[in-house]
Amino acid sequence: MSDKSKIRLDKWLWAARFFKTRALAKKAVEGGKVHYDGQRSKCSKVVEIGGLLKINQGWDEKVVEIIALSEQRRGAPEAALLYTETAQSIKKREEQAIQRKMIQLSAMTPDHKPDKRSRRQIQRTKDLLLNDGE
Repeated sequence: MSDKSKIRLDKWLWAARFFKTRALAKKAVEGGKVHYDGQRSKCSKVVEIGGLLKINQGWDEKVVEIIALSEQRRGAPEAALLYTETAQSIKKREEQAIQRKMIQLSAMTPDHKPDKRSRRQIQRTKDLLLNDGE
């Protein structure tokens, strides 16, 4: 970790491994997916230790506090040392994941017993899946 005082937001996001490339980090910041200290900002914004970032990635929304600065992208264990996720953010993400799973499970369960034709189709599908693996 370097003690450089001027690091761009997109570069820090890339170094902290929130995005695979700086171009993706820049696109996310410009698209409003990343907020710095509660405000939408530009990718050239200089980040500081103690700053709060709200990052929307897919279904998840993370709120992290910057605790170290780095210009270099390193391994995931080292990148995790650059920030801490707030307790409220972790709790909210876990609750949303549970809700998504419940919705998915309720959509998957059939509302009726399959008839003879449906059972045969299910059995054919299972047989095809098992035979493809051999």
